[in-house]
Amino acid sequence: MNAISEPISARLAHGLARDKSDTLLLLGACALVMMPHAWHLPAWATLSAAALLFWRGWLTFHGKRMPPRWLLLPVVGMLMGGVYASYHSFLGREPGVAMLVLLLTLKLLEMRAQRDLFVVLFLSFFVLLTNFFYSQTIVTALLAACGIVAILTAQISFQFTGTHPPLRRRVALASRMFLLAAPLTLVLFLFFPRVQGPLWGMPEDAASGHTGLSDSMDPGTFAPLKLSRDIAFRVHFTGNTPPSSDMYWRGPVLGHFDGRTWAPVAGHGPRQSLRPQRLGRDVRYEVTLEPSGRRSLFALDVPALPPQLFDNPVQFRTDGQLLARQPLQARVRYTAHSFLDYQLQPDADPSALLDWLQLPDDGNPRSREFAARLRNDTKTDSQRVQAVLRLFREQPFRYTLRPPRLGDDIVDDFLFTTRAGYCEHYSTAFVVLMRMMAIPARVVTGYQGGELNRVDGDLTVRQSDAHAWAEVWLPKAGWIRIDPTAAVAPERVERDAADLLPEGAFGGLLQGAAGPWMALLRQLRDNRDAVNHAWNQWVLNYTPERQRGLLQSLGIDDPDWSSFAALLLGLGAAATALIALPLLRRRQKTDPIDALYRRLCDGLAREGYARAVHEGPRSYRLWLAAAPLAEQRLAAILRFLELYESGRYSAKPNEGAALLNQLRYLLKQSR
Repeated sequence: MNAISEPISARLAHGLARDKSDTLLLLGACALVMMPHAWHLPAWATLSAAALLFWRGWLTFHGKRMPPRWLLLPVVGMLMGGVYASYHSFLGREPGVAMLVLLLTLKLLEMRAQRDLFVVLFLSFFVLLTNFFYSQTIVTALLAACGIVAILTAQISFQFTGTHPPLRRRVALASRMFLLAAPLTLVLFLFFPRVQGPLWGMPEDAASGHTGLSDSMDPGTFAPLKLSRDIAFRVHFTGNTPPSSDMYWRGPVLGHFDGRTWAPVAGHGPRQSLRPQRLGRDVRYEVTLEPSGRRSLFALDVPALPPQLFDNPVQFRTDGQLLARQPLQARVRYTAHSFLDYQLQPDADPSALLDWLQLPDDGNPRSREFAARLRNDTKTDSQRVQAVLRLFREQPFRYTLRPPRLGDDIVDDFLFTTRAGYCEHYSTAFVVLMRMMAIPARVVTGYQGGELNRVDGDLTVRQSDAHAWAEVWLPKAGWIRIDPTAAVAPERVERDAADLLPEGAFGGLLQGAAGPWMALLRQLRDNRDAVNHAWNQWVLNYTPERQRGLLQSLGIDDPDWSSFAALLLGLGAAATALIALPLLRRRQKTDPIDALYRRLCDGLAREGYARAVHEGPRSYRLWLAAAPLAEQRLAAILRFLELYESGRYSAKPNEGAALLNQLRYLLKQSR
């Protein structure tokens, strides 16, 4: 162990008064860094890390020696075995982060030298970085900033060898160090080559944690989404915002039915053209879509053209669905143009409609009998559509998020027994009845409505807004949207989904609040969402495409690696100069008293009376007292060293002009 590490080893092992506080400060910084991981680590890992931290704190507080390695090795083995038992691997995001957190706490229990201290500090920075694997919100960024300041404060505290500044001054110094890095960080953020994709790239982890609409639908599919307040996407309208009743955000279109589950119909890809005809209103808007791990994009009703994504072409299927070529693992933003009043495929080839008439060969006998009777009692397809909607309105059907279980014949059970369900039940029953009457029909899933933010004017569409409706094809009219749920629960279409959530959800909290409290809660939520949206737009959504636009505005039309390197070098040097020059200008000048002391020492060294590196003014004075120098000169030298020592190291040091003048006079006498 070297001479520098030995003092820290002794201090950490025996816990002297000052070093107790420094070590406890380090433990607090580590706890702050690991705290965000408590929500996604296994419970045993979180409790183990907390127990190890508590053990280290107890040893420090009571001045006990740290445990020997023979005791720590079995603990390490058990913890690593627990990681493997939980994840069946040591590779990947989840097991990797779990091991880092546990190894950090274990390293604290074997910190015996200065190099161990630096290992703990840099490992803390790395664990802090892993928080962004799970969340990149502004709250995560603020917690990371606090963690960096805490780690820097702990690092600074261990560097002081003399006077120990109070904690407030150490935190202020660490904060200034953190802020000094801001200009260079901004340059790197704006001009370092961007890589599109998720922060974590392991194939088995890339799509983990995503929620949203799937490519199939059966009873129970929408129930978890209806209770989720997670954001699906945000919308900024260029002009007027359409009413909630017109906000049908089209997603996966389903046409194949096996008696219980709906799935997409093959053969409606980009080989065929879809050209909706505008009849009236249209709308332009910008969508910021959260990562889902799936290919579906969402557009209002029927888009006029497919949107453009950077390095991920979008397919426009003939059923109106938008599909990206690659799954959406990161947040994307795109502009869209949609028709609210339109005509879609009014002259479709009858052979192209056969896919939308498919039904299982058997099952749901009561529904088949009812459809046959209804077909005989009506003359046109429009009358048959209205007859089914009238059935939903006039019979005791009800909208509920907790419907009874259905048997094998789900349509029969729903129409004639339970008569309770939500959008997927009503759209399924409606489309099946239409097909039983030889009317082409399909299920469209997506989102309906949204919450208008009163602060920034943008629309927030959440998972709780997930919805399913139907489309039927009528001669000369083409595909027409029919929402059977609106026949039973029109408030589901006219009101925000948050107002329909059951008790216990966040929307229920807002619904239960009355008067000014409800207005205050909504205002706070709108402000929070507006800040998060701005963070997403300007920070998280800084894509390669936006970086290229910034470079083009600077006159760099086709940037390559050499252009990036030159730009980073130049701007990095400018940012460094911006930081360094004010610091150099504010640098304290050499103390005049210390300058006189160095002049005396340098002069005596030239005569062969050099001061050793470790010698202070007192030991130097005692050694010079026996030097064969002239009596008057030696007296001046000894008096100089005595005054310098008292002026610098006494309980009340004297740094006034009188001391400076005395030392100057004695320096002259010493020559």
